[in-house]
Amino acid sequence: MKMLSAVLFLLFIMAGTTHAASVVPNEAQMPGTQPHEIGEFDKAEQCSFCHGNYNKAVEPQHNWQGSMMSHAARDPVFWATMAVAEQDFNGSGDVCLRCHTSGGWTAGRSVPTDGSAMLERDKNGIECDTCHRMTNPDKSEYQGVQNSPFIAKTGTEGHYGSGQYVMWPKVSKLGPYADAVTKHPSLQSKFHRSPDFCGTCHDVSNPVTGDLAHNNGAQVPLAAGTYSGILGSKVETKAAFNNPPYKYGVVERTYSEYKASAWPTYKVTDYGKLPLNLRQGVVKKVYDQAQFAGKGGNYEDGTVRTFTCQTCHLPPTVGQASTTVHNEPKTRYDLPLHDLTGGNYWMPQAIQWLDSQVPSKLRLGSGLTPEQITSMNEGITRAKATLNSAAAMKAAKSTLVVTNLTGHKLISGYPEGRRMWLNFKWYNSSGVLIREDGKYGDMQVTIDGQTKTIRTLLDLKGTNTRIYEANGAMTQEWAKQLLLLGQPATRPLSFDRVTGAVDFTLGDLAKMKAGSTHETFHFILNNTVVKDNRIPPYGFKYDEAKKRNALPVPATQFNNPGPGGTYIYMDTVPLSPPNGAATAVISLMYQPTSWEYIQFLHLANDRTSSFLRDEGKNMLDAWLNTGMAEPYVMTSTTWNSSLR
Repeated sequence: MKMLSAVLFLLFIMAGTTHAASVVPNEAQMPGTQPHEIGEFDKAEQCSFCHGNYNKAVEPQHNWQGSMMSHAARDPVFWATMAVAEQDFNGSGDVCLRCHTSGGWTAGRSVPTDGSAMLERDKNGIECDTCHRMTNPDKSEYQGVQNSPFIAKTGTEGHYGSGQYVMWPKVSKLGPYADAVTKHPSLQSKFHRSPDFCGTCHDVSNPVTGDLAHNNGAQVPLAAGTYSGILGSKVETKAAFNNPPYKYGVVERTYSEYKASAWPTYKVTDYGKLPLNLRQGVVKKVYDQAQFAGKGGNYEDGTVRTFTCQTCHLPPTVGQASTTVHNEPKTRYDLPLHDLTGGNYWMPQAIQWLDSQVPSKLRLGSGLTPEQITSMNEGITRAKATLNSAAAMKAAKSTLVVTNLTGHKLISGYPEGRRMWLNFKWYNSSGVLIREDGKYGDMQVTIDGQTKTIRTLLDLKGTNTRIYEANGAMTQEWAKQLLLLGQPATRPLSFDRVTGAVDFTLGDLAKMKAGSTHETFHFILNNTVVKDNRIPPYGFKYDEAKKRNALPVPATQFNNPGPGGTYIYMDTVPLSPPNGAATAVISLMYQPTSWEYIQFLHLANDRTSSFLRDEGKNMLDAWLNTGMAEPYVMTSTTWNSSLR
């Protein structure tokens, strides 16, 4: 045991020079089906023989191909972020790879942990078999492959998060229908209509800080005895093996945000009982689409439909799931449209730009076909439509109310570099602009010794600037721990957004007073959230959110309900019109990837990795050449001085 700890300690302290572990450290391992325990996934191209090329409006292949699920292994933010993570904790890339290229991970190609062993066949990211071989880890339905000590359960509770999937080892494909007519064996799976299914990848927890950091990277630290806290100790002693993923290492909590809301048990048939201000946008859209089945909102087979992840992100449509050339498929009136759309309208542009370079700068999956590009561009249109239906705004004389119409926080998903904010343009009675709050515009910065003009949100700290975001950070106590574990005191934690100079280091944080924190984009080292003012979903319960480490930060926001209470699903913003303001245009802006994050990914990459050294630079170039992820107007409203 002492020898093992010494070896892993050496791996850790060499993190600044190697950037690729040939053995996954115990701190990065998690339960579920492990590499080499099942056969290779079928290629998505093979599935398209039946599930594509017959009706682009409804077929699974075309719509999936336009989603970020399909391009998860091409995603340059993923590669650039993993490059920094590998520097920070050697071997942590395995945590990233298990979700972004699940077929390659289960086939054992996640070592070396920088992704350099991935093959061209792994390019499709979250592909057909990722979903259609997945079983419920609680063992309540099918017995997927999970061998001790890699059991993705705590007591009777399945682990839904961090890619702790449990895979079906046989050739059968799993899906929601009992009467599917297929050329391959198929089985009905209730799990595929459950939001727990989506939670597999859409709650992301960091097992490294979960086990090693003094607070377990959580709002509520773990109970003694449910984690090790010792580098290199056995996997079965680690936090990830003794706790459900939501209890440690906060990164993303989209699924937990949903689980803490009223939506999991709210029947679609009860739509008319919702508060009036919720009966619009995406809520109304999915209710209307659920009527296709002719069951008042329930599934065609009579199963009660609640507002699940699938209700919005695989919305029901009318059509056939496969071509009639190979079988005689039924026309479904609740066919899940494999839309899988979130709000990232920009990343497909970045992927296409990188692939257009000679040679292609995509790390994996180069040579996009015209059909793929068409699918991606249609996905961009769908993403913008999703954003347009996610929120509502209403102005009064002295306040503005922003209403969350989604099933999770507004905004949700990967937090680093993602933000939403309010833009106010105030005009006098002659229509002259007299002030703009939340302005996005040009800024002169230094990049690699050259002065360039970039575009960003200009006043990040202004009195009238309201940005909705979740900001990760490191604590002073954790910084001291990291120094003792061999991390360099010179490791940059942040950079000046204009000059690019290092403005804070790990050593600086370690020297601060106890209880201090510093915001960073160090995905794998952050162990606390210092700001989370994203708007809660409808019926967001304090107790469940606390249990899942998903409380707002500070927790006193949104009517401060406290234990036993429920947060409101709206943000009421006091208005501060300038003197002489007669009217205003108020816009809710969304940006998937900010300048500050792009700059960090470029500068934090120390370029000593032979495989990932250029990923930060490639990401920067793609951002600069595709509109700099120009923010999108989700919704807007007007104000005038005569409002009551």
